[in-house]
Amino acid sequence: MSPMINKKLGNDPMELSGGQSANSTITSVNSISSLLKEKLQLSIPQALRSSKKRQNADYRLRAFVGILFLCVVFLVGFAHIYYTQHVLQRAYFDKFSFNKNKRVMRVYSSTGMEVIAARLGEGIPAETGVFPCLSHHQKQDSVCLEWLQQARLYLAHTRHTDMHCYHVTWQSLNPHYNPKDCFDWSQKRGHWYGGGQVQNMPYPLERGRLDLSPFITGDITKHPFGNVLKRYFLNSKGATVLVDPETPLYVSINANKSNNFCMQAKYDAFAYINHLTPLPQLNYTICATDNMKNLHSSMAEKSLWDGLKPDELNAVHSLLSEPVWQISPTSEAAVYNYTDNVIALGFLRQGHVLLSEEWQPSPGDFVLDEERFPSMEETINIIHRRGFRIVFSIQPFISTESINFKDAVANRLLISERGSDPRIPALARYKQSNSVGVLDITNNKTLPWLQSKLERLIMKYHVDSFYLDLGTAQDMPHYYKCEQPLTNPDHYKTIFTKSILGSVPVMGVSGAISRPRPPVFVSLPPFSSSWKAIKTVIPTVLTYGMIGYPFIMPGAVGGDVALPMSDNNPDNDFEVNLPDKELYIRWLQLSTFLPVIRFTHLPSKYSDESVLEIAKTLTTLRQKTVTPLLKKYAKEILDTGLPIIRPLWMLDPADPACHVVVDEFSVGEELIVAPVLYSGSRQREVYLPAGVWKDGIDGSLRKGSRWIHNYRVAEDKVAYFVKMPDNTRF
Repeated sequence: MSPMINKKLGNDPMELSGGQSANSTITSVNSISSLLKEKLQLSIPQALRSSKKRQNADYRLRAFVGILFLCVVFLVGFAHIYYTQHVLQRAYFDKFSFNKNKRVMRVYSSTGMEVIAARLGEGIPAETGVFPCLSHHQKQDSVCLEWLQQARLYLAHTRHTDMHCYHVTWQSLNPHYNPKDCFDWSQKRGHWYGGGQVQNMPYPLERGRLDLSPFITGDITKHPFGNVLKRYFLNSKGATVLVDPETPLYVSINANKSNNFCMQAKYDAFAYINHLTPLPQLNYTICATDNMKNLHSSMAEKSLWDGLKPDELNAVHSLLSEPVWQISPTSEAAVYNYTDNVIALGFLRQGHVLLSEEWQPSPGDFVLDEERFPSMEETINIIHRRGFRIVFSIQPFISTESINFKDAVANRLLISERGSDPRIPALARYKQSNSVGVLDITNNKTLPWLQSKLERLIMKYHVDSFYLDLGTAQDMPHYYKCEQPLTNPDHYKTIFTKSILGSVPVMGVSGAISRPRPPVFVSLPPFSSSWKAIKTVIPTVLTYGMIGYPFIMPGAVGGDVALPMSDNNPDNDFEVNLPDKELYIRWLQLSTFLPVIRFTHLPSKYSDESVLEIAKTLTTLRQKTVTPLLKKYAKEILDTGLPIIRPLWMLDPADPACHVVVDEFSVGEELIVAPVLYSGSRQREVYLPAGVWKDGIDGSLRKGSRWIHNYRVAEDKVAYFVKMPDNTRF
């Protein structure tokens, strides 16, 4: 600007009137220029920033509205799910929920913990509508729902002092639908026990695997289940499942890689051929409380003493305190010499001489083989004078070679073949007999016929009692037909046992699905003479006791595979196949603490003095420590129905470690046994429940609720611990 001003005012600045005023004017102009420039610099970014703020505010508003919309959608969806999954479920009973649309049942404890989760009505098509039952189908105090043309469900509830029970009944409405419910047996659902012996004897039960199979007894080496069953299952969180005995029950465990226990009602051509209803029904009860021990105690069968006679109680005590000598009577001399050898030992009590079925010429003769036992009457008198009791094994099987077969056929005493002439008996195979008929105990003429045969034996040979070798359901003829239809082939054993008990003395039975009254002991199944087999003895004993069989009779010390007349010893050589010496010792240590100790092979058969010394020590231990406890708890269980041999969780049901210990047990609540079950092992892990325990080997005191690692157990020792008062100190 300066050159322009100079040009207009003149070339010489001195010609201006007052040069200072000119400079001042120039300075003012410069100041105005700078101020405008500064204002422009400040105002333009501020406008830009204001525009950005408005945009950001708009974005935030939109984001807020979007989030609010998503929240509304979520809440609506949650409300819908909550309604369908929970509100509908709680429309029935206290501590019980059922979603009729998804058919999901849940049972809760009093604290609100979920103890049962199950999917009901498996196999019903998803599109099938569910409606309340018509009025004429409804039952009093029950909820009735119907899936059209598929099945009808009844739900009922009963409440006890501290326990809720829920009754579930499915009725099939379609010949192609078999009601099926599946329970979640995943780890979070706790542990399960009961049922009976299952293949590979898992313990707890959820560790096993079993395809869908009929719930009937059989030979565990060939069939899914063993010789003793009960439709009773117990959960460690405090729930039981009890299935009605008339349900044509199939079960599976973890089938198809699932974590499910499934029950199905299904008719078939053998196990459940006889029907009470045209279509199958699944009927069971779930009971729940907060303590599994209290729940189990309340479910146990009480008053076993009712109707018990003094001589029957004495018979119980004699089995608890005296051995059973299981002899295969190949000859009279074999029986005589065996008892002679028992007495020669000097430290074992006489006990019961149990003669297996080979005392007859053929099964079903019910007379002694006079060729092999020419003077058995005199021999038995001698055995009696020595202090032994004589027990004969009998069977309901009549060989086609028996002297009684023709008579049994003529009088129609045998089970007939379904779909054939009722005069034609149905034949089967049992043990070494390739062709046998089966006595029809439902025929009113059969029991008197059999009773007369047995009474003749008692009169002539002074037989003290009988052992009922009843076989299993799988031993029945496939197309069996009794005079009175059986809805389950296992009911045969129950009827036979009850019928015989009223007429002749019985010491034991080979199998059962319901508890026989004392003094009858229920046998464990035969175990092979192996280390694998000995590991299954304890879980089998614990399971049988828990499902309601307190009086059990284990198999022979060392295993049963070496018995003469068995498939493994067809030449009947009594001296062959002695169990491995170490296995025999460890088995003897285990058997010392069980209710009955049964021998086939005497410890004197081993050419090793150490075996005899160990047997002497164990005999003293049993007589002084174990037998008094067995008798004490035998008296208690006549009232309570609880087993003598108990799992550790019965001592401390709240301790999770006690739920899974599979190789220890307790005698009552006062003595814990931890036998060695592995070849060559001289140490093991031991778990002790809460309390103070005295070590049976060295006398030391041990604190409970903990593991003892690497506990030393020599070959001639067995680990056991005696319960002491909690304030015990040295």
